[in-house]
Amino acid sequence: MSKEDEIRDVLNQAAKNISDAQSNPRTWLAWLVYLLARLEEKATNENPASKESYMEMLSALQDEIRNRTRTGGWH
Repeated sequence: MSKEDEIRDVLNQAAKNISDAQSNPRTWLAWLVYLLARLEEKATNENPASKESYMEMLSALQDEIRNRTRTGGWH
């Protein structure tokens, strides 16, 4: 199993755990923000120069969310 497959499995399990614990998708926002905050910590603690790259990722995420809202699908 590749590293990407392992990460997908972990994220699939996390999504299941969150949805099992809280069935209302509106409440999932807090968990998404928590995950993004942890990823930001990892990016900046391991390499302070990664802060800019992290901010670029957030901008790309905003674009993905806008596209999802407009088209109804993830790309």
